[in-house]
Amino acid sequence: MRRSIFWLNYALLVVVQLLLSNFLRVSPYMMLTILPFMVLCISIRVGTVGAMFIAAATGLVVDFLTEGVIGLNTISLIPVAFCRNGIIRLVFGTELFARREDFSPQRNGFSKTLLALLIAQSLFLLIYIWIDSAGMRSLSFNAIRFGVSLVTGMLVSLFTLGILAPDPRR
Repeated sequence: MRRSIFWLNYALLVVVQLLLSNFLRVSPYMMLTILPFMVLCISIRVGTVGAMFIAAATGLVVDFLTEGVIGLNTISLIPVAFCRNGIIRLVFGTELFARREDFSPQRNGFSKTLLALLIAQSLFLLIYIWIDSAGMRSLSFNAIRFGVSLVTGMLVSLFTLGILAPDPRR
């Protein structure tokens, strides 16, 4: 039952990402995305290859249904899925894998969750901005875009934290 609720929430957040991508283009300096957070929240019971397939499917759905470049979200999201277990091990330690449980901010701490989100979001944005600019934008523009997108993406992801990573004690 808990897994089906997760995947329903995951699908709803894909719709939220579609709305963000299509209707909240405030500035060329800001890109709102919750995709790295969504991939980070996939259960650790799903292996790396499975997470990469889920990330690819999610990225393709977002790419095809938004006005962006086809494949850009996909190519940026797959490395996040590939590094997901490493990020979780680095930030939360190996006990999550030993106990076969998913991370939650309530159990593992908000600061650790914020650090894991920062790493995943940064990896996604570095690849996305590097490929999207393709040498046509200046370094200062890309640096500002990275910083603004990182802050806004993390804020939006924090608002959705309770949806994909709920308190397991409830």
